[in-house]
Amino acid sequence: MRGHVMESNNATDTGLPVAQHNETGGQESFAELLAKSSSRKARLSPGQRVKAKIVGISSETVYIDLGGKSEGIVDASEFRDENGAMTVKDGDTIDAAFVSVVDGAMKMTTLMHGYSSVKLSKIRQASENGTPKTGEVRREIKGGFEVLIDGIRCFCPFSQIDLKKGREGGIYVGNSFEFKVLEFKENGRTIVLSRRAVLQEEKAAAVDKLKETLAVGMDLSGKVSSLQKFGAFVDIGGFEGLIPSSELSWAKADRPEKLLAVGQDVTAKLIAIDWDKNRLTLSLKAMQPDPWEKIEERYAAGNKVQGTIVRLTNFGAFVNLEPGIDGLIHISNLGAGRRINHPKEVVEVGSVIEAYILSVDQQANKISLSVEPRAVPKKITYPTADTIIDGIVEKVLPFGVFVKISEDLTGLVPNSEMGTPRGTDHSKAFTQGTPMKVLVIDVDTEHGKVTLSRKGIIHKEEEAELKYYRETEAKETKSENGLSNFGELLRAKLEEKGLKS
Repeated sequence: MRGHVMESNNATDTGLPVAQHNETGGQESFAELLAKSSSRKARLSPGQRVKAKIVGISSETVYIDLGGKSEGIVDASEFRDENGAMTVKDGDTIDAAFVSVVDGAMKMTTLMHGYSSVKLSKIRQASENGTPKTGEVRREIKGGFEVLIDGIRCFCPFSQIDLKKGREGGIYVGNSFEFKVLEFKENGRTIVLSRRAVLQEEKAAAVDKLKETLAVGMDLSGKVSSLQKFGAFVDIGGFEGLIPSSELSWAKADRPEKLLAVGQDVTAKLIAIDWDKNRLTLSLKAMQPDPWEKIEERYAAGNKVQGTIVRLTNFGAFVNLEPGIDGLIHISNLGAGRRINHPKEVVEVGSVIEAYILSVDQQANKISLSVEPRAVPKKITYPTADTIIDGIVEKVLPFGVFVKISEDLTGLVPNSEMGTPRGTDHSKAFTQGTPMKVLVIDVDTEHGKVTLSRKGIIHKEEEAELKYYRETEAKETKSENGLSNFGELLRAKLEEKGLKS
């Protein structure tokens, strides 16, 4: 048959058989050959599919064995890839369908629904084996995207194009990705793909790798993959970490997009790991200097400052003094002497205001402000409990004696701690200005109270005297000849028994 295709004689041109020798060496009659040819061609009907082996390949035609002396021909173009290379070779078995008899040859095709059955079979195999196929996203259609794999139209739902919902068509259209074949139905009429399945496998592999290397406190580099109201996601190599809005900067930003952009390279510190939920929490703020460090050196009580009102609450107004530093003007310090019900009566967000610093608390990250200057209370140094200090009687009241223990601090000696006989008139015994040594028994810094004891100092002195006496007595008990206390006792016993010489 291949000779019929390649030769140009009248018999071939007309589709009629050429006389050949029979098996006994005689020549078959034209009628016999015509009958055989008609019989062979009648075996297949248009559209009927057969499996056949490739027995020859030329630049334009692929020849397949249809059994006996019959050969079919298939256009070689059906087996070329996008680069023009042949995808089959001699001996391969293909699935082909009978089209018609053309110039005496059995014209066959591998196309199914307009597609190559060879290419369809590869997609079918990918579906069965779970191996990914590369496809190009051509356009967005109802419910998803049209994807071409080896020129074959497939469908990827929106929910399967990415790990998140993929309705941003511009991100995907025109790009090529790896897809898993979820469904292959009706001999290729319905092919459903999933890029999400591929990404999930990649993410799982990335998580396994990261578990072996990551630790809280590490600095990680990546690209901003998406921006949300609650923060920014960063791709750190196949896995995403989240920078919450509160960790983007010491300064308060309304939206993450004011600080970052998708695709931007960032380096952030890893501050939390939750492998149960596959969550990594990152911080850009941790990479920046803490503005509250040494805050008391820059903002001293009594100083005048200027800032912008950034937030109003029922209890006051927050003023931004510098990036990351906000002070609070309590509502009681906003009215400039008059009572107000809400800060909005006198100030508004965005307005610039001058204020005075009342106090600074670095540990609590708090600065208290007032619109009017106030006398700044002196910083008092309190004594430590169970210490003895010298004081001066300041005044005597029925319940006790007040003793001045420093320029800014006065303590109370209750009557029960005076150590005087019952009924003693303390106002006569301890006049104003009388020195008094006292013991600190309690310090209440929150209310500025110090409780003292004169009786306690007497006990302390008695204990000191007793200790001194005992130490002195121990030294004096040594005999003149150097005997120890034990020797003295032994000598006394001997004297009692009259054994002393």
